[in-house]
Amino acid sequence: MQIELRQVDITRITVDAIVNAANTTLLGGGGVDGAIHRAAGPDLLAECKKIGGCRTGEAVITKAYRLPCRYLIHTPGPVWNGGSSGEEELLRSCYSNSLKLASDNELEVLAFPSISTGIYGYPIEDAAKIAVGTVTQWPERFPSKVIFVTFSDSDTQVYRDIISS
Repeated sequence: MQIELRQVDITRITVDAIVNAANTTLLGGGGVDGAIHRAAGPDLLAECKKIGGCRTGEAVITKAYRLPCRYLIHTPGPVWNGGSSGEEELLRSCYSNSLKLASDNELEVLAFPSISTGIYGYPIEDAAKIAVGTVTQWPERFPSKVIFVTFSDSDTQVYRDIISS
C-alpha cells in the first residue's frame, strides 16, 4: 500500500473516499466533522439521519454529495480518558473498520484525518502510531493508497516522523 502525507483542507482533496472523524450521532459537529458536513451540504445530514448513528470504533459509508470524492466513511473515535478505557482498541477499530468499508467497496484511494486528536483529546503521537500502524498492516488489495491529511504543522511533523521511521 502506498502512504502519503498532506497538510491540506480535507474537504478539498480528490480521492475515492474521505474518512470523517464523526461523532456517534453522525449529525455533524465541530472540527473535521463540521467542516465535512458544511462542505457536503444538507443532503449528507438527511442521509445520516436515516442511518441513525454509529457506535465508537465502527464505521458507515454514505454518498459524498458536494465534496470532491465519491464517498464518505464516518467513524466515531474514542474520547481520551487516560488510556485505560479501551481507547487504543477503539481507535484501531476506527481505522480497520474504515479500511474494511473501502475494501468492500473497492475504493482505491482513501484520505484519513487524525481521528480523535482534536476535541476528543487523544495524544497526537499515540494516535498517529495507531493510525500508521493499522494502515501499514492492512492485508487487502483495496485501498491501494492512503493519504493521511493533517491540519497543523505540528501534527504534520508527528505523522512525518512516524511514517519515515
